[in-house]
Amino acid sequence: MKLNRTIPTVLILLGLVIQMPSTSQAQDKTHIIEIHAHRYAFSPAEITLKKGETVKLRLLSDDVAHSLLIPGLQINQSITKAHPTEVVITPTISGDFSGKCGRFCGSSHGSMVFTIHVKD
Repeated sequence: MKLNRTIPTVLILLGLVIQMPSTSQAQDKTHIIEIHAHRYAFSPAEITLKKGETVKLRLLSDDVAHSLLIPGLQINQSITKAHPTEVVITPTISGDFSGKCGRFCGSSHGSMVFTIHVKD
């Protein structure tokens, strides 16, 4: 007799579990911006983000090893050819943040700059 009452309860619980949104669906809502590093530029060279919005930067090198260094946003990430890397940021202050390649990559290395604009 107890089995007859247990089956409907199990089915109800199973239905609730199936309807619950998974955490992977919530993570998929993170905006991804792809940034390519190549001698001697980032592409795109600047981006605009919203203050408080979480964004994933997908960094790719098209040639040699580089890095993305943005001190004002505490970003210092190596970028290796054929090995994409990701940085997740949630800017907490608005403003313009200058960055650069932090790894010597050739004669025009100094011109390899990047800017993040954070708006309210």
